Order: sequence, then structure tokens, then C-alpha cells
Amino acid sequence: MSDVTELKQKFLSKGGMEKEIKGYEVTTCFGGAGCPNAANSCTQLAKDIETIIEKENILSFLKETVKGDLKFHHEFRVALSDCPNACSRPQIVDIGIIGAVLPGVFDEACTLCSACVEVCDENAVMLDEENVKPIISSHQCLYCAKCISACPTGTLGEKGKGFRVMLGGRLGRHPRLAMEVPGLHTHDAVLSIVHKCLKFYKSKSKNGQRFSYILSSVDQVI
Repeated sequence: MSDVTELKQKFLSKGGMEKEIKGYEVTTCFGGAGCPNAANSCTQLAKDIETIIEKENILSFLKETVKGDLKFHHEFRVALSDCPNACSRPQIVDIGIIGAVLPGVFDEACTLCSACVEVCDENAVMLDEENVKPIISSHQCLYCAKCISACPTGTLGEKGKGFRVMLGGRLGRHPRLAMEVPGLHTHDAVLSIVHKCLKFYKSKSKNGQRFSYILSSVDQVI
């Protein structure tokens, strides 16, 4: 028997997997390492969220409520991404968070160079040639800040900074994308939402039932 096979068998043996389970998982993208697409860093937010989850002692809750051995799919999952490219896949976990920048149109004279239009992947920026300024569609904008970086005149700038929050995503036999909580949220507001979600989850989940199955609407929690 090879060393790899032996290690695998030990890991998969009864109780072996449970020793590796924390009860939760907090994942981040690699934006903190200098990703050029980063809109708003989630590094500190991820640490603060993990502190909240640890205080809620999700592992003990799962051990008390789940019949049989704990599996990795029982874990409460949070994923954070610094931009809407969402490399950490926040749309398919219990709580997903995306760093965001709200662009605004300022008084600096626009040259109608169209750099902002060309860089926007969502076609959310248009040029108003009559009034000589860009127009941003709030329905299409994903708050990535690319248009701000591309603007050579400073006509487009940062109007606000925060995080998008999504709840109740999952994969599995019946996958579902997370529902977005409307608005752009501050660091402290995100922590408040996370805390409320964990309280709701612990009060409603039975036998390892995932957050997404007990969440029928965002309004239930927040």
C-alpha cells in the first residue's frame, strides 16, 4: 500500500473526516495579494467575520443537532471577493460578500474620450454628448470601479465604497444562486448582517439543514 493510499484511507475512515471539520468555512479571493481588479479589500472583513462565527460556536451547534457523523457539506460557508469577478464564488455559499465602489459623476470637465464606455463590461456607462458628461446606469453597474480608473479627467470618481451582500446560495442536487441584499453596505453593517444570519440559522436549522433551505427571503433575516 502506498503512503498516499494509506493517508487517504486514514482520512476517510470513521471519525477521520470529522477531525478536519471546523463547522464553518471562510474563503477569500487572492485580491489581497495585489490583484489589479480589486475594488474594495475584504481582508479585514474576513477576519472580523471569522471572529463572529467562532464566538457563535457553529461546530458545537452542528454536533448537537446533526444525526450521525458531520460532513463537510454541513459547514456554514462564507466567501468574500474584492471585486465582482468573484473568484471565491460568493454566489453559491451561505453568505457571499463582494467589495464594491459606487461611481459618481463630478464637476471636472469631461472630454468625451469614451474610455469609461470602452472599459465597462456591463455597458453601464453612456456619454451624454449634449451635456458633455458620462451617465451611469445603476441597474447595470456592478461597482467594479473600472470606469473610475479609466477616466483621465477625474470626471468619474468614487462616490461611495462598501460591500455587496448575498445570502442563501448553494450547489448540490438543487443548486441556487444567493439572493442579494439591496444596497451597498459598510464594514459594520456587513458584520451585523452576518451576526443576524447566524442567529437565524441556529434558531431554524435542524439536523444540518443548510441556510439556503431555511431562508425563503432576505427580509426574514435583516
